[in-house]
Amino acid sequence: MSGQLPSDWRARAEQAVERGRRIDRLIPAALLDSPISAAGYAYGCTVGWVWGTLWSRGRVERHGRLYVFRGLPSWAYPRGGVCVGNCFLTGDGALDERLLAHEAVHERQWRRYGFLMPLLYALAGRNPLRNRFEIEAGLEDGRYVRRGAR
Repeated sequence: MSGQLPSDWRARAEQAVERGRRIDRLIPAALLDSPISAAGYAYGCTVGWVWGTLWSRGRVERHGRLYVFRGLPSWAYPRGGVCVGNCFLTGDGALDERLLAHEAVHERQWRRYGFLMPLLYALAGRNPLRNRFEIEAGLEDGRYVRRGAR
């Protein structure tokens, strides 16, 4: 993430996560970690596989449950990459275990929320310092903040 971090970014991040937990309490339990969310997860995986297969010009690698589609053109994914279902769609940038761990959390989020994931992620906003999904996946591991940033 470019620019200077606000001095209270950690407190804001904690508030964003708490807001997300309050939203989760409003979601019927039948929609979370359920057959319904599994259907949404399967749909997300299908979309990810189709998009990755169409545009990937690199290797497809498997890391646990996560499939990494490399070599996509930069217009085909936001930021440094995007997780859709169990597919991490990205370009040719360096991958390390911390980034893969970050994306594995997103894959788990897709399994939990299913069809709700794109909507909830959009509502959380594009600012990773306020997006509960990015915060929960680890801002440092996702390369949004430098390790040890205050």
